[in-house]
Amino acid sequence: MTRYKRQDPELTRRKFINVAMGGAAAVGTVSLVSALGSAKPVFRLTPELAPPMSGDVIVHADPSRYGEPVKVSDLSADKLVRAWPMGKTSDGGTVIRDKDPTSVLALYRFPKGQLVEPTKLDATIDGEIVAYGDRCTHAGCNVGDNAQQPGLMNCPCHSGQYDPKQGCKVIGGPPPHPLPQLPIKLQGNQIVATGFFLSVPYGFNKEEDWEQYTEQVKEALG
Repeated sequence: MTRYKRQDPELTRRKFINVAMGGAAAVGTVSLVSALGSAKPVFRLTPELAPPMSGDVIVHADPSRYGEPVKVSDLSADKLVRAWPMGKTSDGGTVIRDKDPTSVLALYRFPKGQLVEPTKLDATIDGEIVAYGDRCTHAGCNVGDNAQQPGLMNCPCHSGQYDPKQGCKVIGGPPPHPLPQLPIKLQGNQIVATGFFLSVPYGFNKEEDWEQYTEQVKEALG
């Protein structure tokens, strides 16, 4: 008598098929979760989740001044002011768009002549005040001031570096794109957005995806 029990080929075949189908289902689930995780579900969009858009007032994100409109006098060249956009609700009220971290902003005021291309100068205030999205295009961390080189920006996660005087172009580290510039204007004593980010923010891979998303946002909230 042999020590080993012979397996039924049919049972072996069924077991293989079941395992393979289970694996395929798992891979499919992961792929679906990944796709959903990276998507922007516009059909569930609320004003709090919307990106900065035309007409939004720029307000302080710092807890000590949260929701106060950012003033020109608050801004400087060597220390960014972190901010949120504040928009209108359908009933005429206001809402701070702080539920999507991609909407967080960084603002500077540089002496005239220091802001140069590729900064979109016609999207600044008097060529002095500029606003950017404040999530690193590499891994989405908040970018801050560069302590060693005031006036530059540094990502604390992977040492990405940007120059806000030159369109927040990448000057060091792994980020694949500049930080996106937000077009702004001065309306009375308030800083107001005049449109969406001018380039692709973190969370979007292609310009076409960002353009499609903004069209959907306008349709959903317009």
